[in-house]
Amino acid sequence: MKWRSYHFLAEPQWKNMQEGVRRRCFRVNVCKEMLAVTQKRNGTMNSRLLLRQARIGGPKNGQSWLSSFHLSRSLHSLPFATVNAEEISGSQPAEVENFVQGYWTKSKNWNEILDPLNGEPFIKVAEVDETEIQPFVESLSKCPKHGLHNPFKAPERYLLYGDISAKAAHMLALPKVSDFFTRLIQRVAPKSYQQAFGEVHVTQKFLENFSGDQVRFLARSFGVPGNHLGQQSHGFRWPYGPVAIVTPFNFPLEIPVLQLMGALYMGNKPVLKVDSKVSIVMEQMMRLLHHCGLPVEDVDFINSDGKAMNRLLLEMENMLMLSLGHISLREGMFSIDLSHDVMMEANPRMTLFTGSSRVAEKLATDLKGRIKLEDAGFDWKVLGPDVQEVDYVAWVCDQDAYACSGQKCSAQSILFMHENWSKSSLISKMRVLAQRRKLEDLTIGPVLTFTTGQMLDHMSNLLRIPGSKLLFGGEPLENHSIPHVYGALKPTAVYVPIDEILKEENFELVTREIFGPFQVVTEYKDDQLPKILDALERMHAHLTAAVVSNDPLFLQEVIGKTVNGTTYAGLRARTTGAPQNHWFGPAGDPRGAGIGTPEAIKLVWSCHREIIYDIGPLPKHWEVPPST
Repeated sequence: MKWRSYHFLAEPQWKNMQEGVRRRCFRVNVCKEMLAVTQKRNGTMNSRLLLRQARIGGPKNGQSWLSSFHLSRSLHSLPFATVNAEEISGSQPAEVENFVQGYWTKSKNWNEILDPLNGEPFIKVAEVDETEIQPFVESLSKCPKHGLHNPFKAPERYLLYGDISAKAAHMLALPKVSDFFTRLIQRVAPKSYQQAFGEVHVTQKFLENFSGDQVRFLARSFGVPGNHLGQQSHGFRWPYGPVAIVTPFNFPLEIPVLQLMGALYMGNKPVLKVDSKVSIVMEQMMRLLHHCGLPVEDVDFINSDGKAMNRLLLEMENMLMLSLGHISLREGMFSIDLSHDVMMEANPRMTLFTGSSRVAEKLATDLKGRIKLEDAGFDWKVLGPDVQEVDYVAWVCDQDAYACSGQKCSAQSILFMHENWSKSSLISKMRVLAQRRKLEDLTIGPVLTFTTGQMLDHMSNLLRIPGSKLLFGGEPLENHSIPHVYGALKPTAVYVPIDEILKEENFELVTREIFGPFQVVTEYKDDQLPKILDALERMHAHLTAAVVSNDPLFLQEVIGKTVNGTTYAGLRARTTGAPQNHWFGPAGDPRGAGIGTPEAIKLVWSCHREIIYDIGPLPKHWEVPPST
């Protein structure tokens, strides 16, 4: 299956594009070009393009011609881009470079990344080995513990990053730029256009949120009167200095940008490591940020294997803070050996790790507790006794479990439905929605961390539990060329009785997180709600959750006896789709960390520093008091 069969998937509506052109254009030359085309072709569309879209199931209403019109030609006009997503192939592989001490560099080692849709080597990543890390060590060593800026040092840099954020937000709002990143994301982490565009949109809104004065507001201090004249205590947010960020494959743009910019806002100097399978996305975003004024000395970008990262962090010793972004390993989303060795060898002052709970606990021991975690999520949804809007609830369940082929750390892993829901048409509607997902529009696609066989083996193990049954799915995708190292499974749901789930010999198996289009479904009666709450109490990961009910007493009962850090409540509750306007992260653990909001940025990327001014004057006739 060739990538080119995925041209012209559903795109943002024309009105949004037109408004974006008129109101948000940052660069004058791009603005003029797009407005000219807009005025000339407003409301029309090339007939051949229309026919092609109809043929592959794309937009049929003529509203989204702009992003698709001569895309290959227009991409070359982007002032930062060095690749074209639609031209990357086995015959025209793209290259991903490193960036250190202000320069883009290559390496003597090239890691070939397989196309997740056809298995061809289509991207070459310049991976730094142990003999090539010294420039990165030297670069980080130049940053002191008090950071590149803080409230007492170079405060104008807070304003600088407000300006950079504003310019980057304007760039991402341009239809051709957002389309560029959307398609590049689709190319390396196949998901539907809407899902990939949603990632770009959240990133753009995040940057908008921290434009202007908002960056320096993150460093807002407070003062408390002292015990005598001339004494005051002031609390400040202080950077860590040199830090490191390592992020996963499933959100190639959103997670690294939000974590990177948060680190920079607070005055840190990061070295950024993105999963090599998708690092081309962030490499292009780095070029955009440089175009928007990011000082080239402020961030290093490294591609490397485990040994090189071990060596890099070992060299830095206590000068690093490591953030693994939003990994949620699920038994293989990121190299377990790599991530563990990186952390253990580094002995960093503080570590932020997001990923496998098993690796996180090992690191917490090895690093003697100097760690913050945004660990994996076996995320649950509870449907209350009040059945209403079945179509809507079924649609949300489908989105939560199977969008991005289930490869979200917030994906719905288990559904607890009240018996009233099981008597409704919910499951049959979920089945219909799951069956309409298809590879052609990437509403279902390759699973990058589990093979098809591994997922089918897990399903078989669940079906051995007494009373369990397959609700739908359970078969490999057909007529595709996805390589065997990846997974290709139809959206799947397995029913397991609640009493069987709670048995000691079954609980670990049932609550094993499968990072793919797979969920467990169970049913409970009114008097079994305590059993549901017991199951939720026994789970180890507490990232996202949903309580679907408009019964205030039911909501109160479930919310009051659970701990998930990002919990949605009410009829429209979901587990996924976290935007940029609220906290996203786990709870119930003093090591927990978050992403995206001012609170998350301050918690993760800064520490508290108290400065007590005591300038006098001394009381009149003061004398040295007796010893105490």
